[in-house]
Amino acid sequence: MKHAYPKPEDVGIKIPFYLNKDSFRKGFIHALHGSQLTRCEHLKLSFREGYRAGKLFLSEVRKQSNIIVFPFKARIQVRVNKQEIA
Repeated sequence: MKHAYPKPEDVGIKIPFYLNKDSFRKGFIHALHGSQLTRCEHLKLSFREGYRAGKLFLSEVRKQSNIIVFPFKARIQVRVNKQEIA
C-alpha cells in the first residue's frame, strides 16, 4: 500500500537558503517513513535538518490525533563468567 507523504513546503516548513533543498526533502521523507540514520550520506547537515523537521512534524501530528507514544523500553542482558575475585 502506497502512502502520499507531504512535502515540507506543503505543511508550512520553509527550507533555509543555506541548505540543499533536495537533500532536506529526502531527509524529511526518510523521517516520515520511520527510518533511522544509517548511512554516511544521512549525516550531511541538509539531510539531518530535514530528518529532524520530519520527526517534529510526526510528533505534532500524533499529538493532534491523540496518539500516545511511549518511550522505548530497552532490555539489557548481561552475562558474567564464573571467576574468582582474589
